[in-house]
Amino acid sequence: MRRSFALLVAGLLTGALAGAAVPTASAAGGDDGDGGFQIKDPRITESSGLAASRRHKGIYWTHNDQDRGAFLYAVDSRTGETVATITMTGVGTPRDVEAISMGPDDQLYVGDIGDNDGVQWPYVWIYRLPEPKVLKDQSVRATQYVVKYSDGSRDAESMVVHPKTGRVYIIDKQEEGGHLYAGPAELSPSGANVFRPVADVEMWATDAALSPDGEHLVVRGYFGGVHYEWNGGKLRRRGRLSVPIQPQGESVTYSADGSHLLFGSEGERSGVVAREAPGGSGGSKGSSSGRGDADASGDGKSVPPVLTSGAVAVITGIAVFLGLRRLFRRRG
Repeated sequence: MRRSFALLVAGLLTGALAGAAVPTASAAGGDDGDGGFQIKDPRITESSGLAASRRHKGIYWTHNDQDRGAFLYAVDSRTGETVATITMTGVGTPRDVEAISMGPDDQLYVGDIGDNDGVQWPYVWIYRLPEPKVLKDQSVRATQYVVKYSDGSRDAESMVVHPKTGRVYIIDKQEEGGHLYAGPAELSPSGANVFRPVADVEMWATDAALSPDGEHLVVRGYFGGVHYEWNGGKLRRRGRLSVPIQPQGESVTYSADGSHLLFGSEGERSGVVAREAPGGSGGSKGSSSGRGDADASGDGKSVPPVLTSGAVAVITGIAVFLGLRRLFRRRG
């Protein structure tokens, strides 16, 4: 994301939420990571993506926005500790890693798709590697794919992989709402893989996730989210998500069984907040109303920090700022 605005929002919200409760795993859901957790590794200061492990119970994969190398971190949701650091080999130096997703056959996909500092890259990269069978510090060879968009360079922070077909999708990041871009049916390691817009997305998206059964898509932003039926990629809107207020809300993933959504944030010792999922494998109870709301307040799981009057004022100010920004842009 663009650093100046990100730092403004993160600084304001960090101050506003100072002293609020940090989400921790509850007794009811902690064994599977469904209760939320806190990332304790001091190296992870810009957690921009989350993906639930399929091989290892309670493990979530994450990465920094910018790092000193091509690293992935396996975090145990029961303790918040990093239990393995993966160094990807066979790839170049990452530029702006924004997303991670689990595909079929226990394959991890990593989206080096951002545009830090507003650089318009002529192409971006996706990396694919097998999820390690053993959790230990190790190097794993990854396949690197070149990605281009059919309509020119895009700013993007959201990437999902369909759990059945393995097709990769990217959602670009626009204040007025972005688009879902579909990649080729199968990515090619030679030449450019062209992604094309296939559906509108009503969100200034910072991350997205597909349910384990491939039937539901959730898209989050800094202050809200939307739930869609996947509908073969022809998205059908179901309702809004109740997204926790976080210092810099960057990531979302389904739990391995599809029953919960995990929302992450950038920052040192950042908290991951759990909410019941609006749909997907094991998560249908959250959408019984048909609206798709994922508000799990009072269910015994972790809830977002309680907002003080100062936090409300800050959020209101940011909303006004964004509104004025759009107004002047349209007049200009």
